[in-house]
Amino acid sequence: MIAVVDYGVGNVRSVERALVHAGAFPQLTADPDELDEADGIVLPGVGAFGPALEKLTAAGLGRRIVELARRGTPILGVCLGYQLLFEESMEHGRHQGLGLLPGTVREVDNSELLPVIGWCRLTQTDHTPLWDGIADGSYMYFVHSYTPDSTRHSIGSTEHSPAAASARRNVMGTQFHPEKSGADGLRVYESFVKLCE
Repeated sequence: MIAVVDYGVGNVRSVERALVHAGAFPQLTADPDELDEADGIVLPGVGAFGPALEKLTAAGLGRRIVELARRGTPILGVCLGYQLLFEESMEHGRHQGLGLLPGTVREVDNSELLPVIGWCRLTQTDHTPLWDGIADGSYMYFVHSYTPDSTRHSIGSTEHSPAAASARRNVMGTQFHPEKSGADGLRVYESFVKLCE
């Protein structure tokens, strides 16, 4: 079972459908105890870092995700859910993140328009099972104004984001939306599901 964390700030239904397509048995949950039973966890998210983190923390989900990540449960953060995995964000003030990936989330500084919306070419900067079956330079769908500043664990980059995707052992994430990125995006979920088996 793949748990999709439902804390009120994500497009959880589209993530759920993508996981079903990938052959998983997803379960939407806002219950920290149900996360314990999961083979893997997807943390989606849309919106602003601070309010999202408050909702995640108030429900006790943030602390449980950190505990399970440290025990080895595969975690996949998507878009804002990816940003929440980092140490902190500078979006509308300074906010402490979950600290599972090193670095600070900062406003994109090399784009004439914010948010960055649309298809961007993803350069694979390191090997990861998430890229199995996906050609280097494939296009993925992005909607974001902020991006992590650390490339320490970066596995993918775009012209607007040096860490458009990252992976550190069992903790990984994408700034893009795999569920909105066509066949290649669905392959990301398929690869994550295989990692969780």
